[in-house]
Order: sequence, then C-alpha cells, then structure tokens
Amino acid sequence: MADRIVDPWGERTPFGAGEGWPVRVDQHLAAGLSPPDVDRWVQSASILHSNGDAIDIAVKDQKIAGVRGRAADRVNRGRLDPKDLYGWQANNSPDRLTRPLIRRDGRLVETDWDTAMSRIVERSRQLLDGPGGWGHFGFYTSGQLFLEEYYTLGVLGKAGIGTPHMDGNTRLCTATAAAALKASFGTDGQPGSYADVDFCDAIALWGHNVAETQTVLWMRMLDRRRGPNPPAMLAVDPRDTPVAREADVHLKVRPGTNLALVNGLLREIVRRGWHDTGYVGEHTIGFDELRRTVEPYTPERVAEICDVPAADVERAAELLGTSQRLLSTVLQGFYQSNQATAASCAVNNLHLIRGMLGRPGAGVLQMNGQPTAQNTRETGADGDLPGLRNWDNPAHIEELAALWNVDPMTIPHWSPPTHAMQIWRYAEQGSIKLLWISATNPAVSLPDLARIRRILAQRGLFVVVQDLFLTETAELADVVLPAATWGEKTGTFTNADRTVHLSEKAVDPPGEARSDLDIFLDYARRMDFRDSDGQPLIGWTTPEEAFEAWKACSAGRPCDYTGLSYARLRGGSGIPWPCTAEAPDGTERLYSGGRFNTDPDYCETYGQDLTTGAEFTAAQYRAKEPGGRAFLHAAPYAPSPEVPSDEYPLVLTTGRTVSQFHTRTKTGRAPELDAAAPGVWVELHPDDAARYGISDGDLVGLSSPRGAIQAPARIGGIRPGTVFVPFHYGYFDIPPAERVPRAANELTVTAWDPVSKQPLFKVAAVRIARLTEGD
Repeated sequence: MADRIVDPWGERTPFGAGEGWPVRVDQHLAAGLSPPDVDRWVQSASILHSNGDAIDIAVKDQKIAGVRGRAADRVNRGRLDPKDLYGWQANNSPDRLTRPLIRRDGRLVETDWDTAMSRIVERSRQLLDGPGGWGHFGFYTSGQLFLEEYYTLGVLGKAGIGTPHMDGNTRLCTATAAAALKASFGTDGQPGSYADVDFCDAIALWGHNVAETQTVLWMRMLDRRRGPNPPAMLAVDPRDTPVAREADVHLKVRPGTNLALVNGLLREIVRRGWHDTGYVGEHTIGFDELRRTVEPYTPERVAEICDVPAADVERAAELLGTSQRLLSTVLQGFYQSNQATAASCAVNNLHLIRGMLGRPGAGVLQMNGQPTAQNTRETGADGDLPGLRNWDNPAHIEELAALWNVDPMTIPHWSPPTHAMQIWRYAEQGSIKLLWISATNPAVSLPDLARIRRILAQRGLFVVVQDLFLTETAELADVVLPAATWGEKTGTFTNADRTVHLSEKAVDPPGEARSDLDIFLDYARRMDFRDSDGQPLIGWTTPEEAFEAWKACSAGRPCDYTGLSYARLRGGSGIPWPCTAEAPDGTERLYSGGRFNTDPDYCETYGQDLTTGAEFTAAQYRAKEPGGRAFLHAAPYAPSPEVPSDEYPLVLTTGRTVSQFHTRTKTGRAPELDAAAPGVWVELHPDDAARYGISDGDLVGLSSPRGAIQAPARIGGIRPGTVFVPFHYGYFDIPPAERVPRAANELTVTAWDPVSKQPLFKVAAVRIARLTEGD
C-alpha cells in the first residue's frame, strides 16, 4: 500500500460512467502484525469524518491492533481515509480517562461512579424542583455518538426534563445542511448519493475541500476523472486546495460573497435558456421571484462583488448549464460563511431549475462535517423533534406524546428549539445552570474562545463533561465522566448520503469507562423519569433495544428505519434510509418522481425568511399550497457582518487539514497523523507576505477584536487579502505553563446565520505582523 501520509488518496483505479467503482482494500496493522496474526475482525465504520467508510477492526490480545476497509460496502468499496488507517491508535492511548473525576477544592480528583452520578442527580433535582425547572438545563452534544445514544438523550431531555435547550457541535458544521434541505425540499435528508459520482458528467464543489475532509469520496471523483469520458469539475474556494488544482474552473471568491456568485450563475443559466421549464413548472414554486432576484447579478457585477473574472463566471455557468448529469456537493465554505442558508438554498435552486435530481448522476449533497451528525438531526438530540417532525405542528407533538406515553405539554414545542449559540448565551446570563457536554470540546471549537472559557468557569454553572480524555473543556468541568468510544461499544450511525452502518463492540473500554448509552440510561434511572402510567420513561437497556425503539419513532417519517435491523446490517454493506419492508434495500436517491416532502401535514418546517430568520406560521405556509412541490428560495446578497477595515485589513477563514479531525482529541494521539500535521500555521498570499515583510516559516502574530494567536507562516495559493488557519489546534498537548495562544477560534466572531444559526467562522477581520524569523 502507498504511504498514505505522503499520498492521502492512494493508487488510482480508473473507471468510466456507469461501470461501477472498482474495489481497493486498504489496511493498516500495528507494527509487526500480519493478517494471519489477527485474533478476529469486527465490523464497524469510520468515526473520524462524515464519509461513513465501512471498516473491519483488527483485534489482537483483546486490544485494537489495526483496520481494513470493507470491500462489499457501497460507500468506500474497501478504501480508507488516512485518519481511518491510523486514528484507531488513540483508543489505546495511555492518557485515556478510566475513572470519573469530580471537582474538590478547585481540583479535579478521581472518584467512583456512584459519587459522580449522585452529584449530577442531586444538582439536577435541585434545579428541576425549583423555580425555572427545565429552563435551567442545557445539553450540548456531538457528531460522534451513535444513533441509539442520541435518541436516548433526546427522550430524556424532551420527555424527562422537558427542556428545549439541546444542541451540539453539529451546529458548527451541519446546521446549514439541514436548514437548506428543509427549506427547499420540506424535510432533512440528502437527495443524492455518493454513487452519483459514477454517472455524472459534471461535479461542482461549493466550498467543499473534499480532498481533505472526505478523502475516500475524493478518490471516487479522481478515479472517474482518470477514466474515459471524465466529468468536468468546478471548485468554489478562496484557497488553492487539491480540489481547486484539479478543477477545470476554479472560482477563487472573496470570502462572504457566495450568494452573489450563485445568484449570478442562476441568472446566466436562466438567461441562456439552460433551465428545464417543464420541471420548473410542474415541480417547483417561486420561479418568477427567483428570476427577479437574480436579474441584477450580471457577470460583471458578480466579478466586482466576488473579485473573480467575469469570464470565469460565464465559463462556470456554461459548465453547470450544459451538463446532462450534474452532481453538487456543499460544505463549510458555504455553511460557515455569510448568508449560509441562502447560498446553500441557491445551490438547491440550481438543481431544481435544471431538473437535476432523483436520477443517477444528478443530485445535490448538502454535506455533513461529522460522522454521526445526521443522527443528531434525525433523533432530536440537536433540539429538533425526532423523526424529522415539525415542532410547530400539533399533530406531530401528539404522535411523539403517544409514542412516549407522556403529556404533550411536557415536550417543548412552544417556540423553535434553542440553538447552540443561544444555549451558551443563556449559560453566560445564568439562566442555564447545568450544562451537560458529551463527546465534544467547545473550549477549542466554538468562536471567541476567551468568552467560552469565561462561561465554563462561572461559579453558578455546573458543568458535566463525558469524554475519552481530559480535554481543554474537561479541565473546566465540575464532573468528568470517562466514556467508551468507537470499537468499545455497539451502535449504528448514518453518514452524509443516508447510509446506515452498524459498529460492533470489538474490545472492552479501559478501566471504568462506560458507553454514552449506559451513562444516559443510568442518569434516567437515577432521576426516576416516568411515563403517564408510572412506568420507566425509557424502557430499553441495550443498544439493539434502543434501535428497535427508534424504528418505531421513525415509522412513516422521511427517515424510516423500519426495514432495518442489526441482523440486516451485519456482514454486508450499509443500507440507506428510508428503508421499509416494501423497500428493504433502502432508497438510494430521493425525489425521483419529482414529489417533495412539502405537504403541510408532513413537512419538517413551515419555513423562515432567508434574510431575517423570521419563522413563517402554519397559515402562511398552507397559503402557498405547495402540493409536493419544492421551493425556489431567493435572496439578495448583503455584505458580511464583519468586513476588513484599516485596523483589521485581512479576512480570516478557518478550516480542516487532511491529517487532523475536529480538535485533535483522537488524531493528535495517533503518531503518524500527529507527525504529519503537528502544529498550527497561518497561510497567506505572496503579495500579503511581501507587504508585511513575512517569509515562509516566520513566526507571525494574528489578531482580531477578540484575541490573538501566534503561528508560523506558510506562503501559498490563497487569494490576496485572505489568511487561513486550521481550527484543530488547542492546547491539550502543551503543559499549562507553556501554552501560547494558537487556536484559530481565539479570533473568530460570535455571529451566526439567521436561519441555520451556524456560526460564521469564515469571515473574521484580522491583522498580521511578523514576530520572529523562521529557520
């Protein structure tokens, strides 16, 4: 096998349209171990990116000792991401948490489970029985847990405590995907499939550096590009990423101007008659308003706003408008930027006006950033209602109340669910007094970190953290619960193209660590949550029982799991939802008949104004008479809330690098991955480097109105006036006395999209200065 640190994508296996992606099985075992030495192989899937690569875990002497790709799986056909190949080593890291910790006299000290849980329950009962009750609880979770754990958390939060204050770090990476899908199509769920790569004749990547965030999907794209009749490729990104270098057309847009760009492309497609008038008339609502909104966005105006050549805008429009099978993927370059939902809906508009949905090669993927983000949205752990139900639809509330056997008024539905940024604001103000954080590290991942640290350290806030390691967030907690992770527990999770995988327990967790499911079940039991008949609110005790309970909740909804079971998910490929007894192999592409989930009694939302975020009422929605048609949502471009100034003349954009994931909690403990990308850097354009007297490798200081960091400079192909910093790098691997600010989110702004409420990590204003010369 090729050195996958040097070559993250491995050897090419070219193929042509419709031929099927060839198998290539990737494998990495512990030093000195060969396949015959492995005691057993255990089925799983990736937990270190959102692609959903199917994996077999190698077990030797009751420890994880390597991985190999699963050749039969529809997602990866045996291939693995570098993070998959090497990241498993974090499970065996010597600094794993093995016993609970409680804060005593200002210090975290080890204790037993009964003591730790008793502290949490005592504080919970004080708050629940006192003034304000449910309003004092906040739950902030992750994109790392399993479906069964999220559903359990959703039930205990919504029907046990009754709080609307539930969200997670998926708000940072995937909220706009959900918002755009709901706005355009009526409910969440990706219309397209990864298999669309196999059939398309054009691929458009909108703010999606797939080469580094989903390397196996990029392998699939590269293999098509190296085969006969390769698809054309468009990349929209302010940096010269591997995707941009591969693309036929690269639009290096000014950060924060995505909506102006797509509006201009839509105008060109309509003006040149490249839209499908029959499809638009039969299957969509809002075309006339869309056409009026985009009309002012000529190539020349787009060139002025986005700082790209007008001729390139026209080339991109021709690529998009003349393709017969177009696949689009969208990610953080759109989601974490200005007017995120409006820009993402504009990509949906492009597919709708061209009729590019529901058939092989014609699809849109509003991507996720984390491996189990889709499940937070389906199960309600992010604050939405389970089963992609509508919080403003009384019939949907009644369905859940009957399923859980609770009073409908227990289930929060009097206003939209509380989004993550508001949860942190409530904690800052003191109304949330217990904040339970599971499997995430907001002390590195949230914007304006100095503020987040102040909130976590407030005396009146009781902080519970369950995680694998003593993260930067756990260091500030009142109680720390040691959790089991991937390979140490059983459960299912769903990737970005709706493929459900089963991950089996391969080994025991270290010490006294417990699965997140067991922790939530223990809490529910100790709190004695009951249904209307006095029976335990949560009746399941195992992952499989939780999965069966979830199936009942999903029945008849867009994410119907009723045709799935642990038995069906064992041994072969993952299976996409919806999956029912009538469609046991799942549904690869949604909306093939041109009917969308927009009927008022079925839809997940009644919609929001894309500019203000104001919620529409049920009456307003019904008046549109959607009748199963999709919505063409249009909005004019507006500048970012923070733009460069004389004091802060540059724009900061943050993002990922191929060898690290999230805040490096796992990848930073895998030797090969850590060696490949051990520290933070600041990427800047040669013209900006010359202007500020900076050479490659110089230590520079980067500052914003919120904070400052230090990092070495890298001079590269980013657009002028823009700097890039990977957001992964916190402080866990640096002794406290030696910590120098280096986390990108010391600089980022507390602002968010009005619809999705996703923070705007891509548009902070900064200044730069050389501190010392490099080597």
